[in-house]
Amino acid sequence: MRKILFIASFALAIPMFTPMMARADNTSDITQAETYLRGLKTVKADFVQSSDNGGRLTGTFYLNRPGKLRFEYNETDDFVVADGIFIYFYDSELGEQSNAPIGQTLADFLLRKDLSLTSGLSVQKVENTDSMKVLTLAQAGDEGAGTVKLFFSKFPYALQKWQVIDATGATTEIALANLQTGLKLPSNLFAYIAPKGDKPVYNQ
Repeated sequence: MRKILFIASFALAIPMFTPMMARADNTSDITQAETYLRGLKTVKADFVQSSDNGGRLTGTFYLNRPGKLRFEYNETDDFVVADGIFIYFYDSELGEQSNAPIGQTLADFLLRKDLSLTSGLSVQKVENTDSMKVLTLAQAGDEGAGTVKLFFSKFPYALQKWQVIDATGATTEIALANLQTGLKLPSNLFAYIAPKGDKPVYNQ
């Protein structure tokens, strides 16, 4: 199930350090990222998922804000879907799904109608290179562990990839390509439709 653990990590809360508020000199960078992400109403993009244990998978990412997303993999029948209320994780090898309320996951920040990088989150760091801006996020006040890094190209300004660093320091990266916005996406993309033989596993 390692192949979808990046989403499980993305769906869990973060850090083991005291949350810090973003410095004033980073305010414009944070505002720029928020404005861009709020503007992503519908998205379709190819992605490459890689992990530091050498794993590599490809697939298609769909987003329909607020509340909905989907990851489909090319190499497996696994998928992840958020329907506006829950996020479902389907493991084709086990023939099982598990789920969690969106509001209890870190993915909630991206799917909220009132998207904010400072409400319930803290921006731990803003890094600038000649071509890239990188924002490191943590969930404010949570005693879990981990961070999410968002990578934006500067010219044009666009989300290129993100990295999830979990409690053990393991990193999973999702790199996007061929990103399209403003599409009309079919509603059934964002519904959990149980594959034949699906055995639900409900959170306690």
